[in-house]
Amino acid sequence: GGAACVLMSRDLAASRGVDTLGYIVSSAMVGCDPALMGMGPVPAVRAALSKAGWKLEDVDLFEINEAFAAQSVAVVRELGIPVSKVNINGGAIAIGHPLAVSGNRIVMTLLYSLARLGLKRGVASLCIG
Repeated sequence: GGAACVLMSRDLAASRGVDTLGYIVSSAMVGCDPALMGMGPVPAVRAALSKAGWKLEDVDLFEINEAFAAQSVAVVRELGIPVSKVNINGGAIAIGHPLAVSGNRIVMTLLYSLARLGLKRGVASLCIG
């Protein structure tokens, strides 16, 4: 299998008549203690939200990669995210964690879920953060 995603500026998309699924508002890469590597999404999500000027409650949906069930539960609890907003179609354990495709799968699942439900803001956390 494989996956592809095309990223371009809003102006270029408009000039080519391309419909957009979403926009990247901010991003963040944050390191954490290797002993806590599964918790990488916590500081990364917080940093991305801060850069966007958003609070957790401003976000409609979250797609957070599930390396392991216990790891994703710990991340959701530490961030204080309502479970009803996280991986609403199932996460990597249910949908799959395809080698070299997880990031695209997570982002596209988030974008299509937001569109289907008429929601606006989402956060995708990939791999270990």
